[in-house]
Amino acid sequence: MTDSMILVDGIQVRYRDSGGTGPAVLLLHGIGGSLELWAQQFVAANQNLRLIALDLPGHGLSDFGAQPYAPKSFASFVWQFANALGLEQVHLVGNSMGGAICLQMLVQQSARVKTVLLAAAATLGRDGPLPFRLMTLPVLGEMLSRGNAMAVTQQLKAIFHPEFVVSEDLRKTVERNVMRPGAQAAFLATLRQMSDLGGQRADLVREAQAALRSVTQALLILHGRQDSVIPFAHSENAHQLAVGSRLLLVDHCGHTPQLEQPAVFNAALQELIARG
Repeated sequence: MTDSMILVDGIQVRYRDSGGTGPAVLLLHGIGGSLELWAQQFVAANQNLRLIALDLPGHGLSDFGAQPYAPKSFASFVWQFANALGLEQVHLVGNSMGGAICLQMLVQQSARVKTVLLAAAATLGRDGPLPFRLMTLPVLGEMLSRGNAMAVTQQLKAIFHPEFVVSEDLRKTVERNVMRPGAQAAFLATLRQMSDLGGQRADLVREAQAALRSVTQALLILHGRQDSVIPFAHSENAHQLAVGSRLLLVDHCGHTPQLEQPAVFNAALQELIARG
């Protein structure tokens, strides 16, 4: 399957489209990630869906755009991307920061959203990893976020369960994302929009919780029990706020359930879309 480029708001965006004739599903990665993190969704089990993953501005192989981006501005951009592809209604799937973007998209254009899947979503609570909090500080953030081999190793260790086997292709993808010229500045700019020294920004948490209270679409909140980046208690609390939501906690799973437990994830996605 080949990737394509499309011009959105003056920004060249890389995306992957399965070309399926079924419902359109937008897959949104987390901070510092890229569309390769959805590789296990582009499989035979999901051929009835039109899966579309993109590299957000400043990520993967997309242009950087007008940094910094916050969840709201990312959400507006993804709606422009959807418009460029002629997508009227979509199912939203987001991992980590991608989950935060999904909630902002829901607030911005709720009538266009069929279902939502939040996978280890950001902004559901204040807790955040200590390195991220320290990176919000001037100078120290620039030192801690330098793109090098150690940063790649630390990222792989942080986001995946110890039992997960990182392929050579995945390692190379993370290396490219971390070491790409300009990636460090884009990462820090986005991180500082989302976090402060106390954790994930309180105003973003309040907005996400308000969105959860008002959601009427079928909503699945999914989280790895061994996630060391965002505690699964955030998803448990979100489930309590969103009436009618479903909560799925996945064992032997870290921060990227779509990669670490793809069979569980894909089955849950199919069930959710059937409900919507």
